[in-house]
Amino acid sequence: MKRRILDGAFLDRLDAAALLLKNPMTGYFGGGRKARSYGSTVEFADFREYFPGDDIRRIDWNVYARFEKYFIRLFTDERQMHNQILIDCSASMACGEPEKAEQALRIAAAFGYLSVSAMDRVSYKLLKGNKAEDIGFTVYNKDSFYRAAQYLEDTEFEGETDLEQSIVTIDSPGYDDGLTIIISDFLTESDWKKAIDFLTYKRREVLCIQVLSPDELFPNFDGRVHMVDSESVGFDDPKNMRLRITRKMVEAYQRAFDEYEKELIDFCASREATFFTVSSEDPIEKVIFGKGYEAEIIK
Repeated sequence: MKRRILDGAFLDRLDAAALLLKNPMTGYFGGGRKARSYGSTVEFADFREYFPGDDIRRIDWNVYARFEKYFIRLFTDERQMHNQILIDCSASMACGEPEKAEQALRIAAAFGYLSVSAMDRVSYKLLKGNKAEDIGFTVYNKDSFYRAAQYLEDTEFEGETDLEQSIVTIDSPGYDDGLTIIISDFLTESDWKKAIDFLTYKRREVLCIQVLSPDELFPNFDGRVHMVDSESVGFDDPKNMRLRITRKMVEAYQRAFDEYEKELIDFCASREATFFTVSSEDPIEKVIFGKGYEAEIIK
């Protein structure tokens, strides 16, 4: 199924977001990134004692005049980040009204566009089954971004995704070189915690974006319903259930949902990862900037 995620209006909104973006999430966007190593930019970082072989042009003669010892100036290293965007392609993502899958692809496109606008590289990976399927090329500029967006529009959302296995077995996950964004509904029995632990072990910055439909966020069911699991293999699959929905059941669902959300938020915070939930009907500006911005910048 082809989903149209790029059009003139959407690109105009991304261009506006790129211009208005001012540190929505510290360290994710905004130009050259400060590395933990020292380099040759113009921004001073520290001094250290001179050793034979060091570049004598970095000796600070004012410091020498005071201490009669040679010290060299160290500067921060700015480098291009390699951001990876992981998209859960399970069948459950193809559900909802509006569809979660389309929102996930638009979010992936938006963050990819903002990354290349900030002169970073981007890799898109589709999480299917227990593997991460690479789209086949790295996005370096807007031309390659448009190619990637066309590829994403043909993405199939089907079957189940094991978030743990598909992420921990990624080829070339990188090490301390950028941001990993996981876009999923996180409605899974797989051990997503191990996936986040794996990425933080690789010293990646991690951003988890949970995409849910309005019905999942605020269920409004009543009476007898036939609940069909989107990842079931037929109507007789034991995952499917016939239920009589009561007000107490809805309240119990909301409590369980709140507890699960708290577990996701608390675990991510304990790993210095960022987690937030969006609705499949949220405008892309709200996803990027958070609450309160969309009214200001959507015309």
